[in-house]
Amino acid sequence: VGLAAFAAAAISGGDPIKTGIQGFAYDVRTALLPFLFIFNTDLLLIDVGLAKAVLVFFISLIAMLLFAAATQGYFIAKSKTWETVALLFIAFMLFRPDAFLDQVSDKYTSASGAAALELMASTETGTEVRVVVEGPDFDTGNIRPTTITLPAVAGDADGALDAQGLLVIPDGDVLTMDEPFPGTPFFESLGNEYDFYGDSPVQITEVQIENERMPKELFFIPALILLFGIVLIQRRRATQPAF
Repeated sequence: VGLAAFAAAAISGGDPIKTGIQGFAYDVRTALLPFLFIFNTDLLLIDVGLAKAVLVFFISLIAMLLFAAATQGYFIAKSKTWETVALLFIAFMLFRPDAFLDQVSDKYTSASGAAALELMASTETGTEVRVVVEGPDFDTGNIRPTTITLPAVAGDADGALDAQGLLVIPDGDVLTMDEPFPGTPFFESLGNEYDFYGDSPVQITEVQIENERMPKELFFIPALILLFGIVLIQRRRATQPAF
């Protein structure tokens, strides 16, 4: 990388140090893009069909180009400050439509205490249930949470837990857990992670059921409309026609 800066400076006749710093300023912006896989797992194409894969690639390409245009301060014409902010906003909306969906619709219906068992019982058989378990760490004794998933059994919350080897003892609004039975799905994980015989009990603090929500891709529509508006505004100032 250092040699590239000196080579570029030799060609341009500029200062190699300044050239290197300027090149780094350009490169560091693109260093943010790989982290998109963390926040938008659709880019990993896990459980994604052909049609959605094409949509994901197309939208992601637009978002990356908009991010680059915003950080360079130039889209079709030199961007004003508010246009740069708008381009970053559009890019974020295209990258993370679920972040906006979460603002208008809760992802999970959650309950704690006795209501948690009622929520599990009201769920259709086979529906994935997220169970938040909290208790003292086996090694440190510090209270920490973890989340497990299990299939629901309609009308029988205790049956759904028993099928996974989990024994829950309701005590008022506290759902205390016994150590999972040997040979059950959570014996190795929960049994080794938590101290079930300490002073603080291991308990279920929350149960979460995923809600049926509108597709997050609907937020692409306002993002593209806003992008179209930016295009119309900047085309009037463009010194060279963009298209």
